[in-house]
Amino acid sequence: MNYKDTLQYMYALLPMYQRIGNAAFKKDLTNTQKLCEFIGNPHKHLKMVHVAGTNGKGSSAHMIASILQAAGYSTGLYTSPHLKSFTERIRVDGMEIDELFVCEFIEKIREPMEEIQPSFFEVTVAMAFDYFLAKEVDIAVIEVGLGGRFDSTNIINPLVSLITSIGYDHMDLLGNTLPEIAFEKAGIIKRNVPVVISQTQDEIRHVFENKAQEVGASVFFADEEFVLHHLGIIENMANYRAEHDGNSMSFPTDLLGEYQVKNIPGVLKVIHLLNYLGFMITDPDILRGFSCVMPSTGLRGRWQKIAENPLVICDTVHNISGIDDVVHQLKTLDFDQIFIIWGVVEGKNPELMLSCLPADAKFIFCEPALPRAMKAKKLWDIATGIGLEGEVVPDVNDALAKARTLATKDDLIFIGGSNFIIADLKEL
Repeated sequence: MNYKDTLQYMYALLPMYQRIGNAAFKKDLTNTQKLCEFIGNPHKHLKMVHVAGTNGKGSSAHMIASILQAAGYSTGLYTSPHLKSFTERIRVDGMEIDELFVCEFIEKIREPMEEIQPSFFEVTVAMAFDYFLAKEVDIAVIEVGLGGRFDSTNIINPLVSLITSIGYDHMDLLGNTLPEIAFEKAGIIKRNVPVVISQTQDEIRHVFENKAQEVGASVFFADEEFVLHHLGIIENMANYRAEHDGNSMSFPTDLLGEYQVKNIPGVLKVIHLLNYLGFMITDPDILRGFSCVMPSTGLRGRWQKIAENPLVICDTVHNISGIDDVVHQLKTLDFDQIFIIWGVVEGKNPELMLSCLPADAKFIFCEPALPRAMKAKKLWDIATGIGLEGEVVPDVNDALAKARTLATKDDLIFIGGSNFIIADLKEL
């Protein structure tokens, strides 16, 4: 099979969470273990960093990878979901996985795959491990897909684990309270493996401390060690100052979302621990890594400006805590009128999400191009029910074109609600 045929085969055969939702999520690591055993357990021969959390895990994984690359280490990076191309999920030094390797891997595991009947995610995890071993990476950064305890990536034994901020998302699978959700995320904490918590949240601190104590892992609350100050955005770079142990480091980053202030302490602590474990990552490496996260790793869709006059910003924000962060930053911008293009998938709480957005915005409701999408008309019905003003334009690109006909050069257009809305943007 060629690459196109291979992808069609994978999409047709394998349950995919992004398309069908909960039916593709299995609270069991057996399938991933069987697949990896068939290919020689490549993960057991790799040095890794494991990253979980509700918000910020993708950004953090990319920042860590960028810094490691800047330090000269061959770095694997596994993330999900992809925005434009399947190959975005698996990268080495920022370069996407070879299409030929994808074809050869699926052919290699075709027989056990049809017997085991794994999910799409389980197969891609095994593929990533196999690719990173084949490329002889020095270290790989592995982002959890969903949860942690039963996530397919959780068969690894990393050098360091990182858990970013915890919020309300995937509650039907992970629990209805923050402690319940944190318990699932804490499932990545391994025996004698240090774990970094990016953001101290008093309500759930004990969950991480208890799990770490249970398995003999050291736990570090990064924001208590690294005090971060956001210094503003200058020439399309966000500037920060980090204070640690009486020392201070100032640096710019091309990730412009102010919510990165919650993620950067965790990234810095992970780098600090890697140095303790024998890596050699200097302050200049850290500065270079932060300054070019997007070009060095391929990260897109995090508070990304895609046009001016009017200003157009998109963000993959898709849960309540993320929306709160985005709205806070929107309030710092100077504009006459805000237009919000919004689309979501089923399984969220659209009424609560919409109630967190600016009530004086003019909304255009759209829908992602996948089976799990919430229809734009249904979203519009919910929005009008809580007094929001808007219209329906199902395709996000048509919605953007419509917003541009309504906006002046002094207005702001914001696009969000789902990773998959951002994925459908042609201008990204």
